[in-house]
Amino acid sequence: MSDHALRLLREQPHLAELAAFPFNFDLTRADHGEAVRLASGGPLEAVAGDDTGGTYFVCGDGSVLYADSEGSAGIIGNSVDEALEVLVGLPGWHDHLGLAPADGEEKIRAAVAETEEEIREYHGIDDERTELRAGLGLPERSPVELIGLLHAALLRTEPDFLLLNAEEGGAHDLLDRHPRPPLWETVLARGRTDLTLLREGSAWDEVAGDRARRALALRAAQFDRREGDLPLLRHLLRHEAEASMTDELRLAAVLVGLHGCPEDLPLLHEARETDFDTWCGLGGMPEPGADPAELRSWARDLDDSLFGTDPTDEPLFTWTGLAHEQGLVELARAALIRRLDDIDFRAYCDARDGKATERRDASQLGSLVHEFEQLGDTFQALRAQRLNVPLQTRAWDRVSALLRLARLEREEGRFGAAIRTLASLRDTLAEPDGGGSSRGSDKSLGHWQRTNLGAYIVEEHYAVARTAATDTALADEVRAVTVAAGELLARLSGTARANVERHLAGTTDTHTDSRTDIHTDTGANPDTGVSAEPTPPQPSAG
Repeated sequence: MSDHALRLLREQPHLAELAAFPFNFDLTRADHGEAVRLASGGPLEAVAGDDTGGTYFVCGDGSVLYADSEGSAGIIGNSVDEALEVLVGLPGWHDHLGLAPADGEEKIRAAVAETEEEIREYHGIDDERTELRAGLGLPERSPVELIGLLHAALLRTEPDFLLLNAEEGGAHDLLDRHPRPPLWETVLARGRTDLTLLREGSAWDEVAGDRARRALALRAAQFDRREGDLPLLRHLLRHEAEASMTDELRLAAVLVGLHGCPEDLPLLHEARETDFDTWCGLGGMPEPGADPAELRSWARDLDDSLFGTDPTDEPLFTWTGLAHEQGLVELARAALIRRLDDIDFRAYCDARDGKATERRDASQLGSLVHEFEQLGDTFQALRAQRLNVPLQTRAWDRVSALLRLARLEREEGRFGAAIRTLASLRDTLAEPDGGGSSRGSDKSLGHWQRTNLGAYIVEEHYAVARTAATDTALADEVRAVTVAAGELLARLSGTARANVERHLAGTTDTHTDSRTDIHTDTGANPDTGVSAEPTPPQPSAG
């Protein structure tokens, strides 16, 4: 991770001139022209540029990231020294992004020689290369070695060095098109290792006692099913039940049930009766004493509808969630950002062509918001929620979506935007159908004053007013949102109003999520606005 060569270029103008021409590493072109940042939040310093508008950045670990002017980026060296080895040794390196060591020495040397001959038609590179290598202390490497360095560096770009437009949040394309392993393969690698250990009879308690390892081992067993796995599946099932209802608990029950052993039915029912969530989530299983065919049929139906044996059929969020659980945060973040970019681009194309956005994007966007919040990435969650709001057709859903949008804007410090969003929310409360010809037909907000949603709306108004008060330029808007909060509070039912007032009286941290106490009191989901009145049904005996 040496920056020896960069120091020499900054200290010796003649060497800097040689690097700028003919090798197109120009210290005077370090302005990229648009704000960019790494998705990981890591440091990024622009140090040079080229005559095509591309920029060379040094990352926190010393790696050099090149971003071109067309929206692509990639790591080209583990250090500035290594990047300069590539640039000086392969002056036509842009033309060689598709080459890899697997192409063989003959093809690599021929491609490099052809490119260099074309360059020599316009200017010299040989004497200049010798002089610059000597001045910077760079070793002389063969084209094959340099292609190997470049190829290895490019493959490191994602996920840790994913480059974003700092304002809009979209990701740059990869500079190269070399194939990468699919997300599921990277995520599942640890699970496959643990499944092998379990089959060998070792690490049973270590794997089963660790939530992330247990989930991955179950997923590995889902895609590699063997007749002798039943004992280890029973062991994983018992431990997974302790985590309450999860997708992996349902998977464990299915994998056990597919073996069709009636003696497993008491274990399956024990797992089902762990708590109310598992009782609901594992419904429909045969009663103890059922025959093997009935047990297999129940498991097969669930398997066909929810699982299967092809990892590519699993939703993206299965793999990003498992990646997050095992600490592969940047891997999860990169995959989620790429999916959001796809939806954003489709929305742009639909708007351009006058088409309605597909409803499937609405459900995906809701999941994306949740996943980004789980990663602590409020910026990307806000970006997804902005796309999600216009897709809500019911008044209740629009208000819930606007409420979440306002909260995310507040947490990102975008107080003016949060105030405007709350104004749109109040407009929807006043005219749920937007004042159209079907006025009054949408009754979903008919009793919002008696629900958690109403309490959360008031809470968010006060939270925005408190946090935005630090911005003196918004003084008038803050007063307006404070007045609106008081008016909305007066419209709440007695119980809801009392809960909000009690919470407000105890609020000292202006950045605390204003929904916390309400959520604790009612057990409802603050983003769905489920009514506080109903109590959940209890499982029947047996």
